Amino acid sequence: MSEDHVVGMLDTSVIIDLEKIDPDHLPDGFIVSAITLGELGAGVHTTDDPVERQLRISRNRRVELQWETVEFDVSAAQHYAILYAHMLAAGRNPRSRRLDLMIAATAASYPAPLYTRNPDDFKGLESALTVVAV
Repeated sequence: MSEDHVVGMLDTSVIIDLEKIDPDHLPDGFIVSAITLGELGAGVHTTDDPVERQLRISRNRRVELQWETVEFDVSAAQHYAILYAHMLAAGRNPRSRRLDLMIAATAASYPAPLYTRNPDDFKGLESALTVVAV
């Protein structure tokens, strides 16, 4: 279990690479953002390889059945505005990271640490969100 987190939100990047990640670097329990489900669903349409497409569909279904999905709700929207402001204050362009910010805002509203393979995507948010690089 990573950093004694019992439940953590998995970023899309973690779900895609889940089989490659040492389970000791992950929390005991997983939650996912509804935004992540959207990203995973969109990913099905970005390959022309029928085998890869089926693997992606199967992974998406497994995620939907196994883990709690946290909606992007009013609380998440409020956290999104805060994270957006933090990113601006850090001199970064939040517009290019909108989906990442929405996932982070969902984690912050839960609240849960966000586990990601792309910690640089969340630079500038450290004071408002716990980000765990895996």
